[in-house]
Amino acid sequence: MGRTRKGRDISGWLVIDKPAGPTSTAIVNKVRWAFGAKKAGHAGTLDPDATGVLAVALGEATKTVPYITDALKAYSFTVRLGQTTNTDDAEGQVTASSDARPTDDEVKDALGAFVGDIMQVPPQFSAVKIDGERAYKRARDGENMEIAARPLWVEELVMTARPDADHVTLEMTCGKGGYVRSIARDLGEALGCYGHVRELRRIWSGPFDVENGLTMDQIEAMAQTPELDTHLRPVADGLVDLPELHATTEGATRLRNGNPGMVLASDVEYGDEAWASLDGIPVAVGRYKAGELHPARVFNL
Repeated sequence: MGRTRKGRDISGWLVIDKPAGPTSTAIVNKVRWAFGAKKAGHAGTLDPDATGVLAVALGEATKTVPYITDALKAYSFTVRLGQTTNTDDAEGQVTASSDARPTDDEVKDALGAFVGDIMQVPPQFSAVKIDGERAYKRARDGENMEIAARPLWVEELVMTARPDADHVTLEMTCGKGGYVRSIARDLGEALGCYGHVRELRRIWSGPFDVENGLTMDQIEAMAQTPELDTHLRPVADGLVDLPELHATTEGATRLRNGNPGMVLASDVEYGDEAWASLDGIPVAVGRYKAGELHPARVFNL
């Protein structure tokens, strides 16, 4: 027999304002302990030195993680001009430098090349797999790898501040899979002066905003108390980018058993992905076909 996971059956989303230092996994483990929850996960890893929104899913909310991972996200970050590093951030070793410093107008003019559908090469120190092994592991061994460029949608990239000649602060809204460190590196190359990320903060991710995030100190203070439960957001928050369909009572029963279930008429097209609810509670996610939702994920709520 398999081992039964201990903990509470509690479901929902918690928005964390992640501090610099701990890994995203360490934050998730701390949140799981604080709630005494059976199951927890997160949507979108932040580097240890990065801060800002880390959305943690508990229980049945973990089934909606892919939809938050795919959602648009916004970052505020400061680029150190004049230096490139082997990690593309301030933690790495400087590998090249330049005395050139672009003007504000030159920076703004260069940003246009990084907006829209672009191709981006992930950093050498990243979690992408090369021949089955994480790139950062091979980079730590001193290997310089050829990493294939990957598509990225950048909704917006604007300069928000120029603290001094050596630094520029940018704000970017992008889709899934974006590496801010790559943006800093490639912008520095485009400007002919090199560059790397000095500071990085995720300010929102899908429906989750950093202004609504709890600090780790707050979580520690409320750990394993009913007060912490009041900060949980509904599982449905992870589905805001999908159309909602209203299931009939009989349809909801069928959906919960993994079968196609009847939903009320809507303006979704045949084959569209959507989610069904009953009395406002998520029942299933699936594909809409001829008046029924064909479930791919079923919620136990």
